[in-house]
Amino acid sequence: MSAEKTALIVVDAQESFRQCAFWTTDDLAAYVEKQQALIDGAKVAGIPVVQIFHVDSDAPFTLDSGFVTTLAELELTPDVTFHKNVHSALVGTGLEDWLKANGFTRLIMSGIRTEQCCETTTRHAADTGYDVDFVSEAMLTFTMTHASGVSFSPADIRMRTELVLAGRFARIASVEEALGTARKAA
Repeated sequence: MSAEKTALIVVDAQESFRQCAFWTTDDLAAYVEKQQALIDGAKVAGIPVVQIFHVDSDAPFTLDSGFVTTLAELELTPDVTFHKNVHSALVGTGLEDWLKANGFTRLIMSGIRTEQCCETTTRHAADTGYDVDFVSEAMLTFTMTHASGVSFSPADIRMRTELVLAGRFARIASVEEALGTARKAA
């Protein structure tokens, strides 16, 4: 495996989320730091950066809203961009065709909503045969409340997501580990 067989996937790092009632900046700075390090490191390593935007009929996620743009705090010039309207970036977007046509076998997963689109895309990718590094430190999510009234913090959600993915669907990796694997394979 070589670096050109690896792609960085940046899922839904878009302004749409800033318009949602659950948006908070509590973990934003830490996320931006790690996401930007991953993007910059991928560029230096020659790893293509794939940007995924979620687009649907909810007001802040429509193309006409003006919010389907890169999160303002990030500097991101993707090699290719895809729009999705379901949780997995591999469904109906052309991403899987692009990955196969270009011989990619390993994905580095990052972006917004750890437990939703990042996790779903990771599971789908693993089931489709890709090796996946799940870089949860380069992911952002928000507090969620269970029907019982129990709230789960972003840290709780990240821990749960790592638990169910580790060794089954992905390797849980830091930014440095994900980029280091790509560099060693080059």
